[in-house]
Amino acid sequence: MSAVEVSPKTGRFIGVGVGPGDPELITLKALRLIQSASVVSYLANDEGGSQAKNIASEAFAGVTHAQNEIAIVMPMSTDRSLANEAYDNGAKAIANELLQGRDVVFLCEGDPLFFGSFAYLLERLEGDFPCQVVPGVSSINAASSALNHPLTVLKESFAVVSGRHSAEQIDTALEQHDSVVIMKAGRARPRILMALRKTNRMQDAKYLEYIGRENERIVRDVSTLEDKAGPYFSLFVVTKSERGTR
Repeated sequence: MSAVEVSPKTGRFIGVGVGPGDPELITLKALRLIQSASVVSYLANDEGGSQAKNIASEAFAGVTHAQNEIAIVMPMSTDRSLANEAYDNGAKAIANELLQGRDVVFLCEGDPLFFGSFAYLLERLEGDFPCQVVPGVSSINAASSALNHPLTVLKESFAVVSGRHSAEQIDTALEQHDSVVIMKAGRARPRILMALRKTNRMQDAKYLEYIGRENERIVRDVSTLEDKAGPYFSLFVVTKSERGTR
């Protein structure tokens, strides 16, 4: 965005992590900000549905005043130019509210700065407006809890990669690190299963979908997993099968 003159009454742009899916994992700070906000924003699909808003439904139930909403419709496409256009338009709508002195709370699944959509809006707005971030529980931490299994212990190394990374990058992470979480498995699930077989880490892997939600799914033996694309909200957790105790 171009530089704007910021008055003392300019509102704050606040990114709030609402966690991976369980509404009880929203922090008290996030709850307070959502319920006191005059303007809330979130990503939405073409039908107006929003995962982040659904997660925060219990927080909205406690709102006692009128709230304006800015739904940023995000096209389901791998074309980044379309996503950037949506973020540009969303940033302009948010800026209009901030210039009127109103705080805007943006709801972000998981943590706002960990693979979070908030980061793209922050990039567009932080040069012109005061910004704040409230961290949230990431899907990685929620996955470890759902499995009742530690991500790392002692001197184990830990890496996070994305299903959007190349096969070579995923192979390297699996070969070089004790623990690996592969985010955004979705369409890349067949490639990830191939990488696990290639690096001989099938027995180390667990697979999770929709963590903390009613349709949560956990597959502890990934050799039984369908070798086809899965949902966007899915990941693999890969840890050492045998661990030291001291």
